[in-house]
Amino acid sequence: MEWHMSDAQSLAIIDQEIGDHLFTPAEYEIVRRVIYATADFEYKSLIRFSERALQAGAAALAARSTIVVDVPMVQVGITPFIQTSFANPVYCSMEALTRPQKEKTKAAWGMQTLATRYPEAIFVIGQAQTSLTSLVELIELEEIKPALVIGTPSGFVDVDVAKDRLKDSLIPHIRIEGRKGGAAVAAAIMHGLVDLAWQAYGENANGVG
Repeated sequence: MEWHMSDAQSLAIIDQEIGDHLFTPAEYEIVRRVIYATADFEYKSLIRFSERALQAGAAALAARSTIVVDVPMVQVGITPFIQTSFANPVYCSMEALTRPQKEKTKAAWGMQTLATRYPEAIFVIGQAQTSLTSLVELIELEEIKPALVIGTPSGFVDVDVAKDRLKDSLIPHIRIEGRKGGAAVAAAIMHGLVDLAWQAYGENANGVG
C-alpha cells in the first residue's frame, strides 16, 4: 500500500495510543490496519490469530491460491490490491451460480458452491454470517481444507457461535471476537496480509513481479 503523509500521521497516533502490546510485528501490522480503517481501538482486544495464520496466508497468496469472499463489498475492497501484487483470482459467493434454495441464503449457498470447487482457497468472510456458518460446516465435515479463513462478520444472533466453531477448527484463521466486524475489517486484514506476503515473497512468488 502506498502511504501518504496523513496516513503516516494517523499510524503514528495509533502506535502512540496502543502503546505496549503482545502482538508479533506481523500481527501488529494487521491490528493497526484494522484500527486505521475503523478508528476503533477496541479491535486491539478483539482480533485473534490462530497459530501460523499469517505464515499460511502469505504462502497461499504467493502460490496464487484462489480467494473466495462472501459479499461484493469485500471483493471490491481487495481486488485492486490483489491485482497489483500476486494477481490471485477472486470470486464472490453472492455472484456464484446456484439453484434457488429455501434452506440457506444466497451467500451461504454460493459459499458452499465455491468452497466445494476451491477447497484449499483463502476464504474472506467479512459480512455474511451465514457464509461463515456454511464454511465451518464443510470444514467440520472435512470436505474442505482452506489455506486461511478470515472471519469478521458482525451481528447479534449466533454470530459468536460461528466464530467459536471457527476457533475450534484446526484451520489457520484470523477472526474478530464478539459482535463487531464487517467488510471493511476483512478488507483491512487482507491489505495488511498482502503487504506482509509481498515483503516476504515479492518477485520470487512464482514469477510474479
